[in-house]
Amino acid sequence: MMDDSVHSPDDALQPDASRSSNTVTVSLTINGEPVTLEVEPNVVLLDALRERLDLTGTKKGCDHGQCGACTVLIDGHSANSCLTLAVMHEGCEITTVEGLARDGQLHPVQEAFLEHDAYQCGYCTAGQMMSTVSMLNDKRIGSDDASVKEAMSGNICRCGAYKNILSAVQSARAKA
Repeated sequence: MMDDSVHSPDDALQPDASRSSNTVTVSLTINGEPVTLEVEPNVVLLDALRERLDLTGTKKGCDHGQCGACTVLIDGHSANSCLTLAVMHEGCEITTVEGLARDGQLHPVQEAFLEHDAYQCGYCTAGQMMSTVSMLNDKRIGSDDASVKEAMSGNICRCGAYKNILSAVQSARAKA
């Protein structure tokens, strides 16, 4: 049986009312605050943070997990938020760069990045800081420069501020 309705190419661009019923409720703790979101099952955590919660400090860089600009902490461990679905983190504690400072005080890593001028354009800075926090919490990672460079290798700085980033990481380590 043939469908007699006429479809234009623009039909694909129109919102589909049936899609809104295909959402999932996910409860997370974001930067210490409980949050409940209604998201489509295919929404990545990065997009949920930026578009649904207006937490735009986490950047969309490559959208392929190669640059680290989207790094957040999930239950204390660094993760590329562009590679993981929001629904996979039901009940998880998510920390973004906006959640590092407490009671108006910058986190020691944020202070170190400022002190050592560890940024140029700033696009990668949030991801660099989140990876630094995770690395400093992981006692298995050595404190020598080579170990730090290896641990931070998933974060790319297109401006080449690596020397200052390394200085900031080591400074934050000394204060921790």
